[in-house]
Amino acid sequence: MSEAPNDSRRDFLKAAAALPAVAAAPWALAQGPTAMPAPAMAGTAGPDIAPVDRVFITNEDSNTIAVINPASNTVDTTLNLTSFDEDARPPFRFVTGGVMPTHAAMIHKPLYHGCIDAHGAVPNPDGTLLATSGRGSSNIYLIDAVNRRVVGNVANPQAGPTTNPERLSSGILLGREPHEPTFTRNGRELWVTLRGEDRIAILDVEQATRQLTGKGEGQAQAVRAYVPTLNGPAQVWFSKDGLLAFVISQKAAQLEILQVNPDGNGHSRPRRLRLVDLSAQDKPAFTPFQKLSPDGSQMWLSHKLADAVSMVSVKDPGTVLATLPLGEMARPNHLEFVDNARGQVTYMSLARVDDGGPNGAASSRLAIIDRSVPPAQQKVVGLVYTGGREAHGLWTNPANNLLYVAHEQDELPGTPNAGQTVCSAFDVSMPLQPRLITQIPLGSLKLPSGELRNKKSINLVYVRPGTKGQTA
Repeated sequence: MSEAPNDSRRDFLKAAAALPAVAAAPWALAQGPTAMPAPAMAGTAGPDIAPVDRVFITNEDSNTIAVINPASNTVDTTLNLTSFDEDARPPFRFVTGGVMPTHAAMIHKPLYHGCIDAHGAVPNPDGTLLATSGRGSSNIYLIDAVNRRVVGNVANPQAGPTTNPERLSSGILLGREPHEPTFTRNGRELWVTLRGEDRIAILDVEQATRQLTGKGEGQAQAVRAYVPTLNGPAQVWFSKDGLLAFVISQKAAQLEILQVNPDGNGHSRPRRLRLVDLSAQDKPAFTPFQKLSPDGSQMWLSHKLADAVSMVSVKDPGTVLATLPLGEMARPNHLEFVDNARGQVTYMSLARVDDGGPNGAASSRLAIIDRSVPPAQQKVVGLVYTGGREAHGLWTNPANNLLYVAHEQDELPGTPNAGQTVCSAFDVSMPLQPRLITQIPLGSLKLPSGELRNKKSINLVYVRPGTKGQTA
């Protein structure tokens, strides 16, 4: 969402400069993309990283998932969601005759059956399983987060020196434009919003796994139901007790609240509780992301085209508690909460790209909202450069002292990671003063016929398999 400088943008930058402390703090401008981690500050513990921890990033243009080891802040695995190089013949190769195709040509190659537009991602409650949506291919994939592999891949009968050893799972076909998946709090179901339609697909997770691994008997076993909902549903997120489902939209200025109404086996029987009018908060009708506050009292909604975020009550479901402006053309994407002994904040990733980032390069920013005061008093108290362009997904570690941020655009020429999509890592042990640790170039997927660069990062999740996470 970058744009050429203009008067309104300059006015916004002047206003941002007046924000307290964080926006003008020397480290926010001086730390470059390759800055090393700062020493632990007095009275704070070092980053909490377990050996099994990984950061998973969906890359929409390459249809890959980059997997970062936070202990080293390097990519240790790239999961392949393409079907290139499963056949040695030229029409099925990623690179044919030394020619690398354009993205559009790649996904329209003969008999390509891989993912198109890898987008949404979410962990199940114990972090052992991830769900990833293919927006363009209209399907959902499951990822084994422990072994870091795609569920349902099989041995490739054509495998050889120049072909992939595995044949990619075709996932589970759901419907037009599956945007964001979300597991229910008990982990038994996966709800997937079909943004190109007006319904939600509800999958039985156990049956979906059986179907993908060849132990089921067709799609009907995995998809339990399609639930009619508002037009253009973008995402579902559940209340802390798992009894309410909040549904946002990118086509209607509305919020739908459903009662999950689980049966004795924990399977849902959804029914509408309330349809909330958000036209005052989101006039453009474009709310792509939401998340529940750590105490479970508020659902926060990101209004991307209205350049705002709203807080909605869970106790009085749907009552809007406050709406915070984020600045002209801020273009908020995702949000993340960090609560620790040093503060309570919400970070909003802003898609806009501003001049004057680390080392003078253009960069997006994070807006920092202080949540230690009542909702009506909350506001943006600072901005910090992410060190990357068009910030999107972000997620914290379980200890709430590390934060990772994904970006859609490649780095600019003349910067240390020129031509690479990067992930930024922050020390957030002092939430009101996040410190950029490093930028992580995402590199490429090495296919037998050539290298496919990981690019256009969308969703990002930090996962510790076997530990209750944010969806528990």
